[in-house]
Amino acid sequence: MYKIVRKEVLNSAVKLMEIEAPYVARKAEPGQFIIFRIDENGERVPLTIADSDKEKGTVTIIFQEVGKTTKQLGTLEEGDCLLDFVGPLGKASHLEGYKKVAVIGGGLGTAIAYPQAKKLHKLGAEVHVITGFRNKDLIILEKEMAEVSDRLVIATDDGSNGNKGFVTDMLKKLIEEGNRYDLVIAIGPLIMMKMVSKLTKEYGIKTLVSMNPVMIDGTGMCGGCRLTVGGKTKFACVDGPDFDGHEVDFDEAMRRQMMYKNEEKRVLEAHECRMEGMKNA
Repeated sequence: MYKIVRKEVLNSAVKLMEIEAPYVARKAEPGQFIIFRIDENGERVPLTIADSDKEKGTVTIIFQEVGKTTKQLGTLEEGDCLLDFVGPLGKASHLEGYKKVAVIGGGLGTAIAYPQAKKLHKLGAEVHVITGFRNKDLIILEKEMAEVSDRLVIATDDGSNGNKGFVTDMLKKLIEEGNRYDLVIAIGPLIMMKMVSKLTKEYGIKTLVSMNPVMIDGTGMCGGCRLTVGGKTKFACVDGPDFDGHEVDFDEAMRRQMMYKNEEKRVLEAHECRMEGMKNA
């Protein structure tokens, strides 16, 4: 069993949990993920490792309550336990050797971008971080990102934080100011990563994106997380999750992402109906 030792509400839909998992913490690196299961009847859900502490033996996950399992996870409190917490899975990000990097996080993708920025900062690179949210109430990890970046730009779609625009607008502005990046890392919604990759391709800047398609076993056996990268089939769980943003077929990935929306909605509605019935019993 894997105990929840810390729980924090980051915004109305996003929560942080620090999980006691010493064997995972010992090996975890930026870019890797875990698969958890709440109980023996629960589904297997992948989440990127947001942080880890080898000395404490803990792994931090950040998740948005969007489906049945993440909503169920959000009801757990400090002291509760998860049945399974498997990892680290996937390939660690290769971040050595870069001198100046722009790290971009869109929405919840900011949680995944944080360990990348933290590692790059530790390696001595100049790190510029750009994060984007729909509005100021959804902003997460501002303090943490400020601590690991040389420049932090936070944008909101509605301008409610005083800086209106998309992450692509902010990146283009920084490039046009004369910043020469060895690498751009973009993590967030597929459409955001697609547009960032399109922009960086114009400037010839190497770009990595983190892909998070439907995933089941996390070992490459089921094929559910397949992607087309450079015209070849890849599996996010074992070949990634980092890929060259200029080679990913984002349109195909977005079509596949929509395949199970109706089923996900049906399961969530059934779960919420049961929960409501239990409250009223």
